[in-house]
Amino acid sequence: MAKWHFFYGDGREPSDETIKSLPSSPPWRQFAKLTPKQQEKEQQRWQELRDNNQDAHKKGKNFRIHTEKKGRKQELTEEAKELLDAVNAAIYLRRPLLVQGNPGSGKTSLAHAIAYELKLGPVLTWPITARSTLQDSLYRYDAIARLQDKEPKPISEYIKLGPVGTAFLPSEYPRVLLIDEIDKSDINLPNDLLNLLEEGFFEIPELIREAKTTEEKEFSLRTADGDLEAIIDQGKVICSAFPIIVMTSNGERDFPPAFWRRCLRVTMPNPQAEALKTIVKAHFEDGENKETTIPFQRIEPQLDTLIKEFLANDSRATDQLLNTIYILANIDEKNADNIQRIKDLLFKSLDEDA
Repeated sequence: MAKWHFFYGDGREPSDETIKSLPSSPPWRQFAKLTPKQQEKEQQRWQELRDNNQDAHKKGKNFRIHTEKKGRKQELTEEAKELLDAVNAAIYLRRPLLVQGNPGSGKTSLAHAIAYELKLGPVLTWPITARSTLQDSLYRYDAIARLQDKEPKPISEYIKLGPVGTAFLPSEYPRVLLIDEIDKSDINLPNDLLNLLEEGFFEIPELIREAKTTEEKEFSLRTADGDLEAIIDQGKVICSAFPIIVMTSNGERDFPPAFWRRCLRVTMPNPQAEALKTIVKAHFEDGENKETTIPFQRIEPQLDTLIKEFLANDSRATDQLLNTIYILANIDEKNADNIQRIKDLLFKSLDEDA
């Protein structure tokens, strides 16, 4: 029998063996199998993806979002047992995870923790706004650039996969896809997602037409992974490993029942004193960054008091605490009279008028 937990959320060092031991998909969540040709290409692309991320991290470059750095700093506490079960159930069932919770409770960091612990490469992120459309997240076709070029290039040169389109590429292992603040979307977006979340498949009509009118059947497209490209067969993108999808919501709206049915829903607990202390130390006690570590050591004796003041109001975000500690750690002792004013400024409740 397969083990129950694959993700532990405790900041442990990632292992290649964990993701290789994932159980089979449920019979009703089976997707396309990789052909031998796809396996060869995907293994090469997967290795390039991980190597690219590792090299960028060593050089200190911002390769998308620092999944490794963020993932190491996210440690779930005893209060998060339900959340831990929900993540593992989503992995087992190949279902999206809808994480609700207050701003700053660690919802987006959860996606990075999953990607880091399971060694799944950088998180693909789709930040939602009122103008977001599923089409833009799948791919973009720059028809204007094609018309303006005096000597048009192959049509694939004008198409780029978005974060969602990249997440559904055929792959041996799943990618982690963060759909951030989905409750800010247009009212129709959750319904637009239903078929993709159920079938794991979408088409690129421009490439399908090109495949029918030319001898070209395989197209090399740019992806949301920087310079890395992927091969699309006849304009159809069919996932083989359903992505680990983390959708975040601040609870600002309800969703249609059909959308609820396709998700596993869980609430992110607000971090309490011990969890906050762990989070703060993870951000400030960085042996590689003395500019952050040394000032923090001066204020560390006051940490318990600051956290207690912070928790006095449950409508605050964790980054408010980090911002306050950072300023207080760097403020000159001669300006000690400013401390209370700084705390009053930065500890304002999120539902409080300026």
